[in-house]
Amino acid sequence: MAKFIISGSRGTDDPTMATLPFMAAKTAKEQGHDVVLWLWNEAVTLGRKGTADHVTGVNLTPMKDLLAAVQTANIPIWVCGACAVARQIGTGDLVSGATIKGMADYIKAVAERDHNVVF
Repeated sequence: MAKFIISGSRGTDDPTMATLPFMAAKTAKEQGHDVVLWLWNEAVTLGRKGTADHVTGVNLTPMKDLLAAVQTANIPIWVCGACAVARQIGTGDLVSGATIKGMADYIKAVAERDHNVVF
């Protein structure tokens, strides 16, 4: 089993790219790997309740279904705190399984993980 941190930076501005980190996290977990999903930049909007309901990438599984799969698999969703503040997203706005984390948390996780996949 490998340890992954999978990072996404795109949100509703690019539905196809926004979907890919969720697909990768789901797939890695299904293969038995330890996974953390890190959302930063515009991707933090996907951590807000209700946003995923309106995102579907080109020829991809709808985000709401991928989010549900990530949540069911108990994959931690880390939302960049500075990015969330810039978009007026607070702890109470987050989907189940998501927590606000800082850059120190991200760097520590990257250092501890076998693989860092960035979208």
